[in-house]
Amino acid sequence: MNHTVTGNLVDIARRSIFPANIHIAEGKIASINLLGETIDPTLPFITPGFVDAHVHVESSMLIPSEFARLAVVHGTVSTISDPHEIANVCGMEGLEYMIENGKTVPFKFNFGAPSCVPATIFETAGAALYAKDVAALLQRPEIKYLSEMMNFPGVLYKDPEVMEKIAAAHALGKPVDGHAPGLRGDAAQQYIDAGISTDHECFTLEEALDKLQRGMKILIREGSAAKNFDALIPLLPEWYAQMMFCSDDKHPDSLVLGHINQLCARAVALGMDVFKVLQAACINPVQHYKLEVGLLQPGDPADFIVLKNLEQFEVAATYINGELVASNGVSHIQPQAWHVINHFDCAPTTAADFSYPHHKWGEEENFEQVYAIEALDGQLITNKLTLPITDFPVHQDAMHASVENDLLKIVVVNRYHTAPIAKSFIRNFGLKAGAIASSVAHDSHNIVAVGVDDESLSEAVNLVIAAQGGVAACGKGQQHVLGLPVAGLMTNEDGYAVAEKYTAIDQFVKQELGSTLASPFMTLSFMALLVIPHLKLSDKGLFDGDSFSFV
Repeated sequence: MNHTVTGNLVDIARRSIFPANIHIAEGKIASINLLGETIDPTLPFITPGFVDAHVHVESSMLIPSEFARLAVVHGTVSTISDPHEIANVCGMEGLEYMIENGKTVPFKFNFGAPSCVPATIFETAGAALYAKDVAALLQRPEIKYLSEMMNFPGVLYKDPEVMEKIAAAHALGKPVDGHAPGLRGDAAQQYIDAGISTDHECFTLEEALDKLQRGMKILIREGSAAKNFDALIPLLPEWYAQMMFCSDDKHPDSLVLGHINQLCARAVALGMDVFKVLQAACINPVQHYKLEVGLLQPGDPADFIVLKNLEQFEVAATYINGELVASNGVSHIQPQAWHVINHFDCAPTTAADFSYPHHKWGEEENFEQVYAIEALDGQLITNKLTLPITDFPVHQDAMHASVENDLLKIVVVNRYHTAPIAKSFIRNFGLKAGAIASSVAHDSHNIVAVGVDDESLSEAVNLVIAAQGGVAACGKGQQHVLGLPVAGLMTNEDGYAVAEKYTAIDQFVKQELGSTLASPFMTLSFMALLVIPHLKLSDKGLFDGDSFSFV
């Protein structure tokens, strides 16, 4: 359909804004007609669409078609999507699921070939992708890049399987994404020299600057759990040509509220140059990943957004391939009926399964001390605590959580087959009653749970098992569960309804059970992510992310 859109066109490359008519024909920008040389205050602003430069769609708990329905309302037209969450559960079948469902809606998903399935050998995953599988995936036109190389020790020590995957991407001219939290100096240089071009895991300005100076591109991440915007945004004015915005992991309630547009508004509110902000949000991802996404030039696909202003970045309209996909807060993408796939096979638990024997410490030389994880609000990294055994109540020859000391029990239950349950202790969840559990547990997605007692842990875990995947909370005589039947990660239900359900269970955990975390379920989902320092729990045991070994 041919039509015209009028507004103040923001020409990012030339750093100018002028009123213009944009003529659209057959999904492309046929021509741009200048209407004047100064901003017309009566007209809205037209910019290229926003691109999330690194996201796991699975973390929205929505299948791609539903993620798109919510994202376009905020001016997002495209994502760089790493499907390694579903790949760790369902392998190649999971990747096909994401690609094919994404094709059902007018949205530009750009999937990567997962580089780390499983993420490590120190946990049980549902599938494995080897170098030959990754090389075959990279041949596909839908696959734009090699997804985040989390196995940075494998890069540094030149593991043959790791290097083969990187070489396959380079041979096809496709970029390789990085994942190297805390890596600096000569080690960072070696990682970059292997041909890895981005990192979204920097949590300090100093680390990001070190990598920028070495030629790496840095993504400012602001998701539902990991929030690095405040730490990294001061670098944007000088390094805007090498920076992008991403969410990485964004829960449905957060996605309903906003996306990349929120980061633009926050940056401009800090006094940042709007052209530099928009280059990071719109231009850099398209150029780095060689995306088929328009940049408001004649002949480009008509992918652009209409903004009410360049302060709040409130989106009046979103166009993809010339089609109006959202206007004034309403998505015009229609829900898609879609099937489910899963990989889930574990038996219900009893409270006795979660007992932590006190006598086990009697055989240890260091039996006076206990390791515990310290969760950090807004971060994926954790601290490793060494606590006196006297901090924990002991009765019936078992150690128990100490609500008074905010030392709760954390467990990981293998969801792929029956196996011993891994148990440890964790601080900073703040629960005063009950337990929470989730089958979203990066990256292998076993069941992770935190609770104040063994009965509550068993109850929450069994709610997840009964639903064949989901997030659950119990306590004070109540039970809440949001089922995630697609790989135990997503649901094929309406995205807005899912966001409401998730908000309800999240509020229950905070208001009734007492969690002090901003996003307790998102934080919980990263407590089994072994590739992020310093201490995590896999289904095989407590793991030190610095030494890359069990403790």
